[in-house]
Order: sequence, then structure tokens, then C-alpha cells
Amino acid sequence: MSLLTVGSVAFDALETPFGKTDKIIGGAATYITLSASYFTNENNLVAVVGDDFPQEMIDILKDHGVDTTGLEIRPGEKTFFWSGKYHNDMNSRDTVDVQLNVMENFNPIIPEQYKNCEFLMLGNTAPAIQKMVIERLPNRPKLIMLDTMNFWMDVAWDDLMEVIKLVDVLTVNDEEARQLSKQYSLVKAAAVIQSMGPKTVIIKKGEHGALLFNGDSIFFAPALPLEEVFDPTGAGDTFAGGFIGYLASTNDVSFNNMKRGIIYGSAMASFCVEKFGAERLFNLTTDEINERVAKFVQLSAFEIA
Repeated sequence: MSLLTVGSVAFDALETPFGKTDKIIGGAATYITLSASYFTNENNLVAVVGDDFPQEMIDILKDHGVDTTGLEIRPGEKTFFWSGKYHNDMNSRDTVDVQLNVMENFNPIIPEQYKNCEFLMLGNTAPAIQKMVIERLPNRPKLIMLDTMNFWMDVAWDDLMEVIKLVDVLTVNDEEARQLSKQYSLVKAAAVIQSMGPKTVIIKKGEHGALLFNGDSIFFAPALPLEEVFDPTGAGDTFAGGFIGYLASTNDVSFNNMKRGIIYGSAMASFCVEKFGAERLFNLTTDEINERVAKFVQLSAFEIA
């Protein structure tokens, strides 16, 4: 089934306790589409970059089967840029520099061949832009998933409330879930968020796994214990791409299949953090993914006599 992802394709410059990088490929939509590419063959991208964005980076997306017809390249303008430095615990970071550039007036242009997508992934961008994308589609997709962050809760609350009403799945981290719901208990937080519109809520807890809420049903997926985490940048987006990519490949949005999607998404995120940026997602194999998924199954499997 066809998947449309709308979000940022960008430059990142990163520093972690393991080293630092110059400008590398980044952005929410980059991680989402690369991750989803291992599951779905109809993987369409809408984003915007400046003419400083190298063709070889676009070729990486194309080599993974991502249709970049919807990637707008603006002559004479610069690509969105983010620079960050992670602390020793790798759970917190400081933003060193943000240059919105082309993202400051992003107007998502959706090619005709994308408009009847069955699955829509709205990467973390301004809620008004996310709502605009939904309104520009002639038919409602089978499933709409939205990612957001605390920044939009601070500066665009009303717009966020409008777009949340329109989506099926919302993904946030635990801090964002608490801010959005004004509840400390994540169970209560999920119930409040569901009352805002989304039937399904995914609450990411970083190295402590992820929670899936659908009605009264709850599923928890652990995170895979790794000896070393080089760079957590993009892990949440990689998780989202694996999740919705798996759903699109199976054309099944049942709660039971979403549980499997959570495991596949978690597996993809565990690869992402093993190298800087999106590099680990460039050359994965089906065997590697299946082996990693099996480790997740083994991690939580047990018997009661």
C-alpha cells in the first residue's frame, strides 16, 4: 500500500561523547522514509531543500526506492540546518544552532500521483502545515499518523488541537504526553489524548521502550539493550518509519498488527543509534532486520508453569 511522508529533509551537525560530524543528511522525513523503505515499495516523499543540498544525498533516498518527485529544490535558498550536542547520558542534548531557511515558509506541494495514498505519515513540522497536507488530499487515507513535539505545544497550541482531531495515530515521547494531557500518569495521559481525536497513541520512552494505547488495550515494547549508543538523533523518526512502513506493507491497521509494527519500529530505531545520523539505515539487510526483531521477541518471551 502507498505511503506518503511529509516532513523535513535537512542537514545535521552532531556532537556526542563518541565524536562529532560536519554536515550530514538529516531531517524527520529522511529517517522516516529510509526506515519505511525496508517494508513498503510505494514510499513517497514531500519535502523542501535548497540548491545547496547535494544530489548524492538525494540519490541515497532514490536508491532505497523513495520517490522524490515531491522533493522541491528551491534555487538560491538554503536547506534547513540543525546542530546539536549530546550530554554524556545521551538522553539530553543542547541545540547549538537552528537555521530554518527553506522550512520557514514550507508550502507542501503534493504531486497528483501521491494524492490517493493509503497511509500518511506527518513528520514533525508546524501543525498548520500538517493540517494543510490532510486538507489537500481528495480522499482520507486509511491511516493518518502524526508526530509532534513540545515546541509546538508551547507556540502553536490551537493549531495542534485542530490537526490532532484529524489523525488516527499520534506519537509523542513521555514528556510531551504529559505536557499535552496535563497528566503525569501515562495511562491517564493516553486516555486524555485519545479524547482529543486519535484512536491510537504511541508514547516513546527512549531507552525504556514504547507504549501503545488503543481504546482500553495497552501494549509495551522494550528497547533493546545495546552496549553502545553512538547517536540517538532520528531514532524516534526511524521508529515511526518502521511502524507505519510495516503497517503499509501488511495493509492491516488492527491493534494486533500495530503491536507487531511497534516491534519492527523499535528494531529499526535500535539500528539507527548504532552510527552517526542515518548512516546505519543505508545498507541494512532483511536478515539483519529479522534477526533484530527475533531479539526483541526473545527479550520479552517467558513461560509460566
